[in-house]
Amino acid sequence: MTYCLGIITQSGIVMASDSRTHAGVDHVSTYQKLFDFSNPGERVIVITTSGNLSITQGVIAWLKKDIHTIDQVNIHNLSTMYDVARYVGSTLRELQRIDRPSLEADRIDYHASFLVGGQIKGEEPELYLVYTQGNCIKAMPETPFLQTGETKYGKPILDRVLRHNTSVEKAAGCALLSMDSTMKSNISVGPPIQLIMYCTDTFEIKHKMWLAQRDPYLMAIRQYWEGALQNAFDQMPELDWEHDQKLAISQESFNSCILHSTDYLED
Repeated sequence: MTYCLGIITQSGIVMASDSRTHAGVDHVSTYQKLFDFSNPGERVIVITTSGNLSITQGVIAWLKKDIHTIDQVNIHNLSTMYDVARYVGSTLRELQRIDRPSLEADRIDYHASFLVGGQIKGEEPELYLVYTQGNCIKAMPETPFLQTGETKYGKPILDRVLRHNTSVEKAAGCALLSMDSTMKSNISVGPPIQLIMYCTDTFEIKHKMWLAQRDPYLMAIRQYWEGALQNAFDQMPELDWEHDQKLAISQESFNSCILHSTDYLED
């Protein structure tokens, strides 16, 4: 399994991924899952991958090959981010058309998905999730993040903290906490962690991170967050064990008022 995350706010985009893959508990490996297809000064495009490793690697290789093929439609000459997302989806479908029969014959999961985020000159930044069927959805201000892979452990902090007006710097910190929370609860997600932050209208990625298992910064973030959570937990209001009794009294009073109101109307 894997965990990939994309966040888009009014000030930029954050993309993050882990690097762990596995084919059983005794076959764990590390592979890159975040790829930069930017053409600095003209467009920034970042793609993360999850799912069947041979399929995702094949799609990335195909995208790179098309860039170097004369007159071929590719990531560097498409005019909108939506077109780029659809192009990634069509490449995925084509590769699955070729490989799916043999994978299915051996009962191997062929599913894969991608996050595609970035900005092309003349357009606003956009973030898309490309499904294994090749179709896609776009992140919106109401839900400024998209996830693939092992999503459930890292989602609560995103739901509670992220807003469209969150600064891209804070969004990057939130992405790290989301990744760390997932690693804490699921051994199939693990470092190194790749993280990029893109600021709107700069058309260049100036901020990148590669965080290993024992990276001092990652450890510091983890310890700070765990301490803050413990402190918040310790300061929670005491449980009100009389709550049910008070609720019952309130309900009884309400029922009594309704009964008296009915009697009054009948009179």
